[in-house]
Amino acid sequence: MPRHAPELECSDEDREQLVTWSKSRTEEARFVLRARIVLACLEGREIQQVAQDLRVSNPTVSKWRSRFALFGLRGLWDRPRPGKPPTYGTAFRNRVLKLLEQTPPAGQARWDAPSVAEQLGATKHAVWRVLRAEGIYLHRLRSWCVSTDKEFAAKAADIVGLYLNPPLNALVLSVDEKPSIQAKERATGYVETDSGAVARALKSTYKRHGTLNLFAALEVSTGRVYGQTTDQKKREDFQRFLDGVIAELPADKEIHVILETTTARTSGMRSGWRSMKGRWCFTSRRPPPVG
Repeated sequence: MPRHAPELECSDEDREQLVTWSKSRTEEARFVLRARIVLACLEGREIQQVAQDLRVSNPTVSKWRSRFALFGLRGLWDRPRPGKPPTYGTAFRNRVLKLLEQTPPAGQARWDAPSVAEQLGATKHAVWRVLRAEGIYLHRLRSWCVSTDKEFAAKAADIVGLYLNPPLNALVLSVDEKPSIQAKERATGYVETDSGAVARALKSTYKRHGTLNLFAALEVSTGRVYGQTTDQKKREDFQRFLDGVIAELPADKEIHVILETTTARTSGMRSGWRSMKGRWCFTSRRPPPVG
């Protein structure tokens, strides 16, 4: 007469956790398999049937069924294995982090891995592993630009406000320019490579046609870009560009323009153009210093 394994008992909370593990895509595969074994056994299926359905051996099903019966969910985790304990564990990590809070050795502006390793009597590779795990970079360089414009805070607030909360019944344009674009004429065609494939290529020689200047305006709400190229970068060219932009915009909307305070867009030009076109509101920004 065949023997039957005793019926398993499981609380609703443990069963819910087993279901979560069995469907997880982030847990280790071994834990997912163990959860599925236990769930199948909880349904009352025989060990042989569970092994056949999950394509594992009978001893594997019997092992994890017995472990769950004795220890519950804790029984699905691996037991501690014999062997040498880790040399650099949690205690070493805490020592490294505590040392970094202290003053570095004389002659050093900051701690580095060799000096930390020397102080702790460890290898620098062990120190680096701890630092990487904690996301600590002892020699990372950071830089930033500080504006010299006394009105920077007010202008920055105006610009951020225009982007985040545009005025009602108004359009916001972000205007910039790209001067000295090389206008090159270069022949293109199709060539056959050594492998026999046909590819599109550019001829190595080209003809120069001087330089061009590009004015562009981005309509913040829609992403539409207005552009125009000119031979030179002058005040009159920029005013003609704005004339072309306003001709394409609705006549019943106020227009807010964000632009830099340098190059072709001088304050005198802006004030003169604004006096002729009352719908325009200019907000200036100073570009960051170079270097």
